[in-house]
Amino acid sequence: MKKAVFSGAGVAIVTPMNNDGSVNFSKLTELIEFNISNGTDAVIVCGTTGEAKTLSDDEHISVVKFTVDTVKKRIPVIAGTGSNDTSYSIKLSKSAQDVGADALLLVTPYYNKTSQNGLYQHFKSIANSVDIPCILYNVPSRTGINIEIETYKKLSKIDNIVATKEASGNISQIAKIVECCDLNIYSGNDDQILPVMALGGIGAISVLSNILPAQVHNLCASMLHKDYDTARRIQLKYLSLINSLFIEVNPIPVKTALNLMGFEVGPMRLPLCEMSKDNLSKLKEQLIKANLIQ
Repeated sequence: MKKAVFSGAGVAIVTPMNNDGSVNFSKLTELIEFNISNGTDAVIVCGTTGEAKTLSDDEHISVVKFTVDTVKKRIPVIAGTGSNDTSYSIKLSKSAQDVGADALLLVTPYYNKTSQNGLYQHFKSIANSVDIPCILYNVPSRTGINIEIETYKKLSKIDNIVATKEASGNISQIAKIVECCDLNIYSGNDDQILPVMALGGIGAISVLSNILPAQVHNLCASMLHKDYDTARRIQLKYLSLINSLFIEVNPIPVKTALNLMGFEVGPMRLPLCEMSKDNLSKLKEQLIKANLIQ
């Protein structure tokens, strides 16, 4: 198996904003330290949860560099640099490497999408442009395209494509990846950490870690140490809370949850907006049950 960037719980960290919509770097420091002090094993910055697609190029790289400088090699920093434009993703990936990112997270192309051969050529071109490890990100519900098994097989032969974040929700597909590909697998769905790791996954890239970093770390660590009873108890204990974090488009609920918990991470950028009153009530109910708010 290829050398892993990390094993355990990686936080798909939010990008905190000031009220004027600018990035709140002091708050980002607080969130990073909160996660590290609670056992988080890696920070994934400028991903879906980090609202990367509404950050300017300068903001994007500034956030990556700031995270690298703040973490100071205590845990790996993985930068989201995927795009539906291969040349743009190469540019962003090189910049992230230049400012010290330990690895890249590359989402499948969206909107224009592509064929399976196009997927292979896209990821191959990006991987060949950098010297650091690359993690594929398969999330068909957002991008409208799935990395098929034969494509995974071809991509796994590229030396610095070392892992995939699987958010397809397709456990059968994940089993096939384990069976036939030399790739480390991270669960991209918080409600599937246990089953993905039971199949051979080595951790999770988690939204839940933003608000419960110690618990997600403990869930992953329990699976890695084959303490399945503890892992099952943690997974099931927070299942309803996990569901509430996706009651609207991510990261709307998790940023709302952090604000309710007193972290003051600020607003989302349009087109993301405040939660509906009904969904907000449901989220608050789950946060109260988890003793995260009163």
